Amino acid sequence: DVKPPYSYASLICMAMKSNKHKMTLSSIYKWIKENFLYYRNVDPSWQNSIRHNLSLNKCFIKIPRSKDEPGKGGFWRLDPAFESKLDDNSLKKKR
Repeated sequence: DVKPPYSYASLICMAMKSNKHKMTLSSIYKWIKENFLYYRNVDPSWQNSIRHNLSLNKCFIKIPRSKDEPGKGGFWRLDPAFESKLDDNSLKKKR
């Protein structure tokens, strides 16, 4: 189980692009674990890095949950201002 050569921001972008809609934090974790075996078996501290990236990276925006939607926490999505700039080249492997 080798750690994937992608940054956490890239992993988040891949998850969001594959779902084409807003995602909860737990659904982002789930997508990463389903698509990268490494994250199923390691200490869950990587989830802190995902939260950190969502909060600080300008590519991601938080969408509040409406009162009609069950569950807790908000949703995350790619900022439309950045979405058009994201292509396969922007998801390059980290160094």
